[in-house]
Amino acid sequence: MADDALRSQRDILITGFPSFVARKLVVTILEDEPDATLRLLVRPDFIDEADRQLERMDAPRERIQLLSGDVVALDLGLSGREYLELIANVTDIYHIASIWYLGVERDQAFEVNVLGARNILDTAYEMQNLARLNHFSTAFVAGDRTGVIMEDELEEGQNFRNAYEESKFEAEQSMREAMHHLPISIFRPSIIVGDSETGEVDRMAGPYYLINAIVNMPSILPIPLPGKGDKPLNLVPIDFVCRAMHRISRLPDTASKTFHLCDPNPLSARSVFELVAQRAGRRAPVGLLPYRLTQLVMKFPYLERFTRNPRQFMDDFNQLTIYNSINTLEALDGHNLCPPLPAYVDNLIEFIKVSELELEMPVGVEIMG
Repeated sequence: MADDALRSQRDILITGFPSFVARKLVVTILEDEPDATLRLLVRPDFIDEADRQLERMDAPRERIQLLSGDVVALDLGLSGREYLELIANVTDIYHIASIWYLGVERDQAFEVNVLGARNILDTAYEMQNLARLNHFSTAFVAGDRTGVIMEDELEEGQNFRNAYEESKFEAEQSMREAMHHLPISIFRPSIIVGDSETGEVDRMAGPYYLINAIVNMPSILPIPLPGKGDKPLNLVPIDFVCRAMHRISRLPDTASKTFHLCDPNPLSARSVFELVAQRAGRRAPVGLLPYRLTQLVMKFPYLERFTRNPRQFMDDFNQLTIYNSINTLEALDGHNLCPPLPAYVDNLIEFIKVSELELEMPVGVEIMG
């Protein structure tokens, strides 16, 4: 698809700043769209952090407006003047704000993820110049489904393993219903890891529990894998996610579609961690420990220090799920494709070695915007 099909001169609302995804998206837009105006919806308690992040990014502040508000509030928590200006001028929305911590209370997850999405829709209906509403979902709306998951599928009788999956499913349901009236694109990333060029990530979750254990634990200690590890482990770097979403969102024929932002050729879980061990010069994970036994072993004090026993990740580890990405591949048309893990895994490892990020994740992290 020709580059000249990409829309320009955009007035963009981004929710969820300064979360990791929103920050990376802002960087992408600033680099690729010299004429774009950005309005960043920031929860009042994150305004100071948002300012600090923009300073670190050396962002052109004349192009950026920080809006103190909240997606769960009426009129997004904005003043009357701010809200009227928003609906009169914004051409594009990237709805990133969510809470994704897997241990979150159900009521909190539904308030932020579902009510927040519906409030964004209410605002979008009032916008006079809206060209696209881009909703940041997750591949895990598939819940416990196995086999091939198509991009146009959503409600297939699946069950959900946590409030995060279920709340994101309901938020996406609302977006799909509104597709009949609004130009909406939905983006479903799989497991997001660090930047493919720098390795940067803001916290260690999901596969980082085991990657960290492999890289930092004494090699004398064997690291058990939770099961055979023969199922695909679909990892995507944050820069691919943001660049792919940014490009697809600007194409005129991508409204009313859903896009899996996934690795089309994922390695098996065992291959992922064997690759990490090889590149880090460490001992590869061992065994074919039954899942329940692995749960017990991971609770040993020294192992627990490095792994934190991430139950959700272990559940994903042994689930045969394949995310079909035909819409994404057609829209990208050879641009900004997902790099293979072996091409950037060294950068992820190096960042882990030099960073001081905590493995523990407090409840409430990522409630942004």
